[in-house]
Amino acid sequence: MSEINTSLSLQEWHRKQAIENFNTTWDYIDKKDRTQEDNINMIHTTHASRFHWGKIGTPLNFARGEWQISRVYSLLGMSESALYHAKLSLELCLKNDIKDFDLAFGYEAVARAYMVAKDEEQMKKHIILAKEASENIEKEEDKKYFLSELDSISII
Repeated sequence: MSEINTSLSLQEWHRKQAIENFNTTWDYIDKKDRTQEDNINMIHTTHASRFHWGKIGTPLNFARGEWQISRVYSLLGMSESALYHAKLSLELCLKNDIKDFDLAFGYEAVARAYMVAKDEEQMKKHIILAKEASENIEKEEDKKYFLSELDSISII
């Protein structure tokens, strides 16, 4: 937890908290041997990030926050929560004309949540939509990264 810096405005403080919690969540996502406590902290940090973005961010920040929450719940096998937040992320992209990387990942999050729920039909439908959206990812390295993430979705 960061120290309170009284020289920051409230908006700056929320932004700092949003970014720190987002990055801390990524550290948990990338951690190989997460403990139960790590999993609980990962849930809390991703929600904290989205909360702080909700105070000062834009629809793009909100969509990315909902996407990260969905990824956390997918990692933890919590399909209902993963799907709820994935749909919020995708809806934010569609309502706010957010395209490129973020729209593709909105569809990816929904597909991944359906994978966790073992709903192969919906998973495949959203993989197709994600691939279609990926055609509009501008940067080639972003597209490669996205497609590698999409390729990790399958029901065994």
